[in-house]
Amino acid sequence: MAGSRKSKAARAAEVAERIRAAGARARAEAEARRAAQAPAPAPKELGGRAGPEPTRFGDWEKKGVISDF
Repeated sequence: MAGSRKSKAARAAEVAERIRAAGARARAEAEARRAAQAPAPAPKELGGRAGPEPTRFGDWEKKGVISDF
């Protein structure tokens, strides 16, 4: 009986190690994809208002009036 417990524990440890290794490979692949992917530059707005982007920094900068939507 004790021999079967050891083999179950050994199998569980082997499965856990394979899962950890697969997780490490997946993280490395994702990191490589992110590093290879260059961020796309935002296009220059023509005729827009000057100053910070209102949707990012809040419309209350101009008394809460939304004029460019």
